[in-house]
Amino acid sequence: MSKTWLIAQREYLTRVRKKSFIIMSLLGPLITAAIFAVPVLIATMSDNNKVVAVADAGGLFVDKLPDPKEDISFTRVSPDLPAAKAEFKKAKYDALLYIPKLDLATPNGFQVFSRKGLGLSLQRDIERAVENAVEAQRLKKAGIDQAVLNTMKADVDLQTISLSDDGERSSSTGVSTGVAYVCGFLIYMFIFIYGIQIMRGVMEEKTNRIVEVVISSVKPFQLMMGKVLGIAGVGFTQLALWLVLSFGIMSAVTGSISPEKIAQKRVEQVNTAAGNTAVVVKDKETKKEGNAIVQALKTADINVALIAGCFLFYFLGGYLFYGALFGAIGSAVDSETDTQQFMMPVTMPLVLTFVVAQATLTTNPNGQVAFWMSMIPFTSPIAMMMRLPFGGVPMWQLGLSMLLLIGGFLGTIWLAGRIYRVGILMYGKKVTYGELSKWLFYKG
Repeated sequence: MSKTWLIAQREYLTRVRKKSFIIMSLLGPLITAAIFAVPVLIATMSDNNKVVAVADAGGLFVDKLPDPKEDISFTRVSPDLPAAKAEFKKAKYDALLYIPKLDLATPNGFQVFSRKGLGLSLQRDIERAVENAVEAQRLKKAGIDQAVLNTMKADVDLQTISLSDDGERSSSTGVSTGVAYVCGFLIYMFIFIYGIQIMRGVMEEKTNRIVEVVISSVKPFQLMMGKVLGIAGVGFTQLALWLVLSFGIMSAVTGSISPEKIAQKRVEQVNTAAGNTAVVVKDKETKKEGNAIVQALKTADINVALIAGCFLFYFLGGYLFYGALFGAIGSAVDSETDTQQFMMPVTMPLVLTFVVAQATLTTNPNGQVAFWMSMIPFTSPIAMMMRLPFGGVPMWQLGLSMLLLIGGFLGTIWLAGRIYRVGILMYGKKVTYGELSKWLFYKG
């Protein structure tokens, strides 16, 4: 074991001292924060409010124009189309809506003029405003009070509660889904990135004939185990740095793009375009959206300690399971081109888990498909971590899944060691699956 730890120490120190490791450890959280923060910052800093001029020759908006929103407001111009066009060009509105004299039974003939083409979002907003006005006119003509109809509409906020043997607890499907995808994605990326590093490291030593000197003092199995454990340490170090830096960066970023500040920015935009009455309405709506998100996070009673502990276990267990297979592939081939035929069977379970996750794991996390995928070692690291945030996973299933993953890792290490001891000194031969099966039963 001392030789295995020496090899692991060498692999760890060699990689953490590289400039590429330091750069990616620092840039990773920045890139992650930028992915989430930049679109929000652009949306808050840009002036998205569009002003639409309305030439109402048909009297559709005779009572009042549509209420302004965060991204669109309306203003009235001459109902005469030529005069409206002249006013449109002079005032530089974003669009001109012309409403002809119309029949409410078959409303048609509406026209929208713009200078540089009408955006899809703006067109949809104008269409919705016209449709709402036509419906209001039809209701008025039929003698139905719009205000009474509005009071009949209901906005229901469901509080989801999970019933388990431990009692009742609040839950949030949206938050649980987000946590499930984050955990599954991190394990998926970790296995791919560092598993391939094991494969390339083994191939590099093999092609450079370094391994011929190394195995004179250590067994091939010890060499492979040392590589797997050393690179696992590198991965954990980088993950820890990412978590610490990401927490600091996101704390600073969320302070500048909080729901309250976004609401204030939108209020200022609407205030400039449409007046104080709309500001009060929009301010309430925006704060309601922000408060709904915050409330969802607060009410999601997720067992953080359990998820964090299981994440570390499946994080390491999945890596060790697949790392041994990647090491075996690296020892069996001479070039990265030859790895393609062996990579597909190894990586397909990971890809399959993500595909099934969208259709089954997050929609029915306690179903039969989710259960069996969380038991099979090839899929359990991702599948179980995508089930846990939703709750309801019995402890016996979690324990059985962990035992099967440990057993799968030991079995994979044994198989990989059998391939490794033969393939590490095999040069210039095209390896097939039949050849690999023979290596498993070689004696000595």
